[in-house]
Parts: sequence; C-alpha cells; structure tokens
Amino acid sequence: MTPRSLFRALAVAELVTWTMLLVGMLMKYGFGLGDLPVRIGGSVHGFVFLAYLVVTTVVAVNQRWSFGTLALGWASAVVPYTTLPFEVGVVRRGMLDGPWRRSAPAGTQPGFWDRLLFSVVRRPAVAVVVGVVLVVLVFVVLLTIGPPVPSR
Repeated sequence: MTPRSLFRALAVAELVTWTMLLVGMLMKYGFGLGDLPVRIGGSVHGFVFLAYLVVTTVVAVNQRWSFGTLALGWASAVVPYTTLPFEVGVVRRGMLDGPWRRSAPAGTQPGFWDRLLFSVVRRPAVAVVVGVVLVVLVFVVLLTIGPPVPSR
C-alpha cells in the first residue's frame, strides 16, 4: 500500500462516515427515530475521523508536507465532504507521489518524526495494531467524556 492509496482510502472512508452521521441526524431530528441512528453514525464517524487524522499525519511526515498543508488536511476532516477534494488537490500537485521513505537521504540526520516514520514503515503490521489501539483509547476517552453537544 502506497502513501497515496492509504490516504485515498481514509479520505473516502471519512466522506462515507460523514454521510452516515448526517443520515443518522436526519433520522433522529427529521423523522423522530431516536438517538440510535446518531449513535451508530457518530461512533463510526468518530473512529474514522481519528484514524484519518493519524494517517494524514503519517503521510504528511512521509511526503514532507509543510505544517500548513498538514493542518489543512486535518481541517478537511472537520468540514463535511472536504477530505476527498483535499486528496484530489494534493494528488494534482504531486504531493502523494512516491513510496514510503525507509531512511534519511545520505549525509542527513533524521529527526524524531522521520525516525518514528521509519519504524512504522519497517513494521507496518505492528504499526497498524498500535495505531488502532491508540485510536480506540482516544475514542474511549472521548466517549467517556461525553458527546460534544448535550443530547435532547
């Protein structure tokens, strides 16, 4: 899996889960079907949202995006349906071209984020498990804190 294909998959997943959340809200508020549709759509969306933020960060480090581009990538997950246009934009500018970086160029000293990236790329299965566990932990903490808006 390339940085481009991974990023595309999460951008599409984020778009799909936004739809699930919005349909859940329509079912709750438009048709009076209770909280369950929003809980399901919101939970799936919340998990994918967090995963998208992690993947965007990993891809940004690999592709050496500026912090501004990374922040725009994060922001695209907040506004419904903007992860895919963001992905299309970075593809058009060649910002998702190339493979995963596995080492620093000769004669350069890798920084902390580069070393972390190299570790992730060397052990992708372990990185996926660790990433999912971290996303689940953050997700559980956020669920424990409660929804962003009190329910009616």
